[in-house]
Amino acid sequence: MRTIQLTFAALFATLLFSCSKEKSDTHSHGEGTHTHDQTKETFSIDKLVEEVKTVPDSIIEYLHAQHHSHKVLERRTVPAGYETKNLKYWKDYAAKVEDLPAINPGPGEYVHVMEGYKHGYQNLVIGITETFPGGAPPMHTHKGEESHVLLEGTILYALGDTLFTIEAPYIVNIPPMVPHAFKNIGEKTANLVVIFPTNVWEYDVLDYFPFKEDE
Repeated sequence: MRTIQLTFAALFATLLFSCSKEKSDTHSHGEGTHTHDQTKETFSIDKLVEEVKTVPDSIIEYLHAQHHSHKVLERRTVPAGYETKNLKYWKDYAAKVEDLPAINPGPGEYVHVMEGYKHGYQNLVIGITETFPGGAPPMHTHKGEESHVLLEGTILYALGDTLFTIEAPYIVNIPPMVPHAFKNIGEKTANLVVIFPTNVWEYDVLDYFPFKEDE
């Protein structure tokens, strides 16, 4: 019996070591591959997709000119092609994060996107980020208002012309068309929840990045 207990303890220690040590994995996504450090991710990004990027027209440029002095580079959306759920059973009302399409807006920044029109909502979009330490999306805007919710971590924000650092738990209000970005300055991956009162994921990238390398 003692030999069996020792053998089990040794096996358990081996499993703990193999799960805790740093390792990388490579996944194929369409035409390219993505290598990531598994110790940094909370959720799988096997559903990683390329964002749809469109050149801004004169109407988009005019809208931005009314709110800020930055140039808009492109508009980004999530690829279409998902049917709206038929909400019949309880499972139809639930969406697993790892089953949502994931995008990579900037270095060290992945977002799992739940678009309302694909999941039976009338006016709601939610994104859950995997923002690695030092990770940040580009400076961008949305046509509507946005809310950021973080339960754990420390984030450096650029909101309009203001830079500020805030430690979770918090909720940040981002008004419509206000240029903004954020950077994870903590030591762990930040799972920031972003909420929009709209049904389609969409944002416009600007020609300005507010953070320095040492921030």
